[in-house]
Amino acid sequence: MRSLLFIPGDSPRKLDKGVGSGADALLIDLEDSIAPERKAEARATTTAFLKEVRPVKDRPRLFVRINGLATGLTDDDLDAVVAAAPDGIMFPKAEGGPAVTHCDAKLTAREAVHGLPDGATDIIAIATETAAAMFLAGTYKGSSQRLKALTWGAEDLSAELGAEANRDRDGNFLDPYRLARSLCLVGAAHAEVQAVDTVYIDFRNEAGFRRECEEARRDGFTGKMLIHPAQVAVCNEVFTPNAEQIKRAEAVVAAFAANPGVGTVGIGGVMFDRPHLEKARQLLARVAATAS
Repeated sequence: MRSLLFIPGDSPRKLDKGVGSGADALLIDLEDSIAPERKAEARATTTAFLKEVRPVKDRPRLFVRINGLATGLTDDDLDAVVAAAPDGIMFPKAEGGPAVTHCDAKLTAREAVHGLPDGATDIIAIATETAAAMFLAGTYKGSSQRLKALTWGAEDLSAELGAEANRDRDGNFLDPYRLARSLCLVGAAHAEVQAVDTVYIDFRNEAGFRRECEEARRDGFTGKMLIHPAQVAVCNEVFTPNAEQIKRAEAVVAAFAANPGVGTVGIGGVMFDRPHLEKARQLLARVAATAS
């Protein structure tokens, strides 16, 4: 998944618009964008939307961001939405692998109640929203077969730290949030799941958004969360390998296949070793996943 678009779960108009946005996935929100007095209404709206859209051909994947375990609202959220069989849930304020395992158990019980296959509901965990979570970023490996991606957030973390800002005057993340970003990336690599970069809230600043997407791709993120449909096209473009990258990756894979057992190969006067082969395979796997 390259582009993961947030949509408030209490807005039928925005939900309908999201289906045609071109995003790879919709993140239907029951958490931060929903006022406490509207949670029940948002659950009902989200459930109705899921039931309507799930049968649609070529739709985006459908994830629901539930409320975190500490809120006391998680069970109500899951009781409502699992019945409508979303593709997955986004698990906010996750605090390490044990929390994901806990969430997995809740999903397993509800899948059984509603006659869904065990493991049908994937998990994307937001791994850096609390201070405790920062120390647990390396504990997600093996926590659940459902876990497909880690992402990170700066807004809740800045509130917990009591910070006045999380970016400098030029729009660059300050040190605590650069650390959170790095921990998410390394934690995802360790867990062998996708790393998804956080949102860019200045959605009218296309140049700044493109730059942040390109930096995320450069560093190893393979997708980004979005807050506005206008960001989808740029995100998909940046995170889709281009023809030159694909050709180079295919050449690396082919060269190693033609020379089994070697540690390095030369292509056009450039030396490539085993880490280059692994990166080439990863790129081609992303291409195949996007095409499917």
